[in-house]
Formats: sequence, structure tokens, C-alpha cells
Amino acid sequence: MLTTLNHYGETFLKMKLDLRRLDKPIYVTSPLLPDIKDFISQIAKIYNSRWLTNMGENHNNFEIKLQHTLKVEHTSVFNNGTIALLVALKALNLPPNSEVITTPFTFAATAHCIVWNNLKPVFCDIEPQTMCIDADKIEALINHKTSAILGVHVYGFPCNVKKIEEIAKKYTLKVIYDAAHAFSSEIDNIGIGNFGDISMFSFHATKLFNSIEGGCLTYADENLTAKIYNLRNFGIQNEELVEDIGINGKMNEFQAVFGLLNLDLFEKEKIARSKVKNIYLEEISKTKGIKIPKAADNVTHSLQYFPIIIENHYKLSRNELYNEFKKFNIFTRKYFYPICSDYICYKNLPSSNKENLPIANELKNRVLCLPFYGSLEPNTIKMITKIINYFSA
Repeated sequence: MLTTLNHYGETFLKMKLDLRRLDKPIYVTSPLLPDIKDFISQIAKIYNSRWLTNMGENHNNFEIKLQHTLKVEHTSVFNNGTIALLVALKALNLPPNSEVITTPFTFAATAHCIVWNNLKPVFCDIEPQTMCIDADKIEALINHKTSAILGVHVYGFPCNVKKIEEIAKKYTLKVIYDAAHAFSSEIDNIGIGNFGDISMFSFHATKLFNSIEGGCLTYADENLTAKIYNLRNFGIQNEELVEDIGINGKMNEFQAVFGLLNLDLFEKEKIARSKVKNIYLEEISKTKGIKIPKAADNVTHSLQYFPIIIENHYKLSRNELYNEFKKFNIFTRKYFYPICSDYICYKNLPSSNKENLPIANELKNRVLCLPFYGSLEPNTIKMITKIINYFSA
């Protein structure tokens, strides 16, 4: 294993690769932005209407257009994905203190939303290929306290939704999907938001599609519409009736119009990302010591992230390669590291024992997400791959 290069070694590496430190940093992602003139024009309309929030015209149009884009039956938009996921769990009326089986290989919000609902997360190991929850290991974790399964479509790779549905039906469990990475992902041309009882999508600025901040829930059961509406808006029915204990999850008009404009752009962004992906694949798909996860043939991938796995026979560890990139002003992401079961607030749970999560604990030290967005210049991509290939086994 090579050690981190000292100043002399760093200079030598740059000379060897004929590369220099970039003047501007390259981050792992870059937000999709509508034309500023179009955005200002829409803001002017909001100003004239003086309707800034509380389910305005843009908010309602956004929900309708999202429903068609995601190919789902019902959509409710929120001010962010975390609030949406909190409401999803609450809307399903899961018994207090019951257990929700989930993955440790995810963003903090997934597990936090379980606990904020007075529920207990039970961590299940992940698949080595998709890095999603391993459906074959779920059933062994089910007991009389289990009320739900919360899967995460990691990097836009779908969970084994068929197997999870079979398990849920067998044990009468609810199924929630964290689809924060999976905007526009499909299985056999079916929108990913159709699986399970409720799915949550994030529209954070780092995502393929964004509304600055924001998120939505998708679901098939029409009876959930009123429940979700109430929970999103303090439980208020009308001026004189509050019938549920809700929170403020409403999306404002500025976020909604930003999202509406980006809905017209994200397909072009996906095409641009496909070109970036193809350059990466051309340059490093055969690099020894580098593994590139691949979606199944029947899956339309969201192209949210471009992860690689650093294998044992690569000359650097994942952390060492991460640090080498920083020397060139390139910022990759150790995503996910640490995993949720490592957090102070969860590490003492029985399900957090590393012996129960061997794949997740292995991959947390091997996965690296490379810069991935449509405007990434081909020369920059080749610079990134040149650095990777230099340390090839």
C-alpha cells in the first residue's frame, strides 16, 4: 500500500501525470439551475400575486407535473425530503416503539426519521452489488415488534422490491422507500415511486433534480392523501378545525417554481450525465483494482451518482485516493462513511454489531463517489481517470 505522498512526492506525481492543480475546485456534484431570466420572470409573477406559500398555484402545478414525470398515482410535495420521510412514517400509523428494519448504508436522515417517530431502527446488511438492503437477510430480523421495512434505493439502484413485497405481505408489514437518489429511476418502465406503501424523493440542490430544497411523497392509496395533507399542514382542516397533530412541511412558491423550471431541464441533464458516464467507463472500466457498480438491464438508472469500489489489489486505499484527489483540487465523496450503525446515537443497538453487517462495514471503506454532473468537462473527467489509472494494480 502506498503511503500519502510528501511535498516532493506530490510534485513528482504531478510531473509524472503531466497535471497541475486546478484553479477552481471540482466537487462531487453541481446543482441544476434554470435560466436566471426565466426564474426572475416567474418570481415577478409570485410578487404580483402576493401568494408566497400555503399551497399556491405553483405548488399545485408542481405536484401535478411530478405525478406525470414520476409515473405515479399520487404525489405530495414538501419543503424538504426529511420532513417528507417523517410524515411518511407517521402517516402509516405504525405502533409506537415498534421496529423498522432498514439499512445502515444511507444518509443520516433515514434512521433519524425512524427514531423521531418513536420507532426503533433495526439495521440489516446490504447487497454487495447494489449496496441496497439485502432482502435475503430481512426475514431473519422480523419479530413480533416489527412493523415496517424502510429500504433505500442507494445511488439510484433499486432495492429488490419484489422480494421485499413478498416478505411484507407474509408478515403484514408496511414498506417505505427512501428514494432520495432515485428520481426518474424505473424498473421495467414502472416508476420507482410505485413500489411499497410510500416512497420519498429528495429535491435537495445536490440531487439530479432539485427545487433548491424540497421533496415529495408518492403513494397509490388515495386514502393517504388527506392524512398526508393534514400532517404536512399542522393538522388544519379549515379556519376553525384542527383534527390531527401535524407539522409544517409545506413547500413555498419560490421552491415550487424553481422545481417547475427544472422539470423542463432534468432530461437534458441526464443525457449530459450519460456522456460523462460513458467517458468514465471508457477510461476506467478495465482498470485493475477498480469496480464499477452496474444497474440491472431492466432498470432505468437515475444517474444520481457515479460510485466506484476500491478493491484490495488497488495500490491505494479509498482514503488515500480521496486525499490524492484533494491535492489537485478535486473533491470526491466517501459516501457513505461512516455508516449509520457507527453513529454515537446508534452504535450500541444490537443490530449495529459489526458481525451482523459485514458487507456494509466492508464497503463503507471502499466506495468513492466521483464528480458527476452534466457540465463536467471531458478534460476534467480524463484528469480524474488518469489519476485513478496511475495507481492501478
